[in-house]
Amino acid sequence: MLFFLITCFSFFLLSHSFSIRPLPSWVSEIRLSSSLWFWKELSFFTIYRSIKNSLFGGFWGIPSKMSFTEKTPLHKVENVEVGLEMGLLDLPELVLECILERLPPEGLCSLGGVCSSLRDRCMSDYFWKRHMKEKWGRILGRAAYREWQWHMASRKDSDTLEQGKPNGLMRLLSRFGPLSWIRSRLSNSTPQRSSVPVDSIMSWYLALETGRFWFPAQVYNRESGHVGFMLSCYDAELSYDSHTDTFQARYPPHGRRTVAIENGVSWDRLRAPPVETPPHDLHMSDCLNELHPGDHIEIQWRRNKEFPYGWWYGIVGHLESCDGNESYCRCHNSETVVLEFNQYTPGSRWRRTSINRKDHREEGNEADGFYGGIRKLCRNDEISVWKQLWPAEVLE
Repeated sequence: MLFFLITCFSFFLLSHSFSIRPLPSWVSEIRLSSSLWFWKELSFFTIYRSIKNSLFGGFWGIPSKMSFTEKTPLHKVENVEVGLEMGLLDLPELVLECILERLPPEGLCSLGGVCSSLRDRCMSDYFWKRHMKEKWGRILGRAAYREWQWHMASRKDSDTLEQGKPNGLMRLLSRFGPLSWIRSRLSNSTPQRSSVPVDSIMSWYLALETGRFWFPAQVYNRESGHVGFMLSCYDAELSYDSHTDTFQARYPPHGRRTVAIENGVSWDRLRAPPVETPPHDLHMSDCLNELHPGDHIEIQWRRNKEFPYGWWYGIVGHLESCDGNESYCRCHNSETVVLEFNQYTPGSRWRRTSINRKDHREEGNEADGFYGGIRKLCRNDEISVWKQLWPAEVLE
């Protein structure tokens, strides 16, 4: 008994001295760094892996509250493990934002079906802007954006998605797993809350991804590389087919010919229109005084007045009076500019043409076609695309 009293009294004195004496500063620093380390490890590895595995390995079993258990020796007291129960929405806002930034589009769509709070976050333009730029930025130009603005305006007075039909979110989700769980979730919500806002970037992305939105762009070597269109680029309306990862192209009618349709257009044959000139209008050339032999150019050309223009690749050549010696070449001082299309065999009527540098307008005739405006190619990436499309054989 005496031994027990002595032990208790000693423990009391020891604990009292600890409570009075201030802790050194390094203890607080260790606590802070340990806390930051714990959140970093928990948030960016354990939680993200759990969400990723759930979304793509069996998302349909995700509850709105998730449990995460850290099993480390530091959390054990006499071989008893301490579990950490945490809701996904209980995470710090910055941690949750970093997790959502790492999710692909289908992951954002899936996670958005868990609850209304996550749905609002996953529909944010902040997360979809990057996905839009990475996948669609190269082939969407100002004309496509204007078309989408008009498309949104035409739907402002009606529901974003028709009743009785699966919306864009549902159609995208249907590619990644069964919809029974998420459909029951969204059926309990009002149509306004379960639909994607028509003016959101997510709505535009889904409209493109599902092929519902036809957008203007330009197609290299139209109609499956028909010999009559080699090394040309024409305007078209495009719709994406996610099953084949290709596009369907609709070319505008010309003359007596109806709308031409081409399937299976690959990504590498597409580009955003580099200028704002409509396909039936003459482009106003602003580079004629800068053209020198060897410069890469694109020039408008059409078969007759009823046809739309296409952009054709060529190179500025030397005058017949010039031997091509750079030391003595004065071709850039002449009012005549020679254009060469070296994909055609020498002697072909399509091989060479000339234009007036000072007073260039549409030039040509019904036999050889009509040449329109010119744009000089200054970027290496534009030139390299044309070189990659160069035909295997010289054209007649």
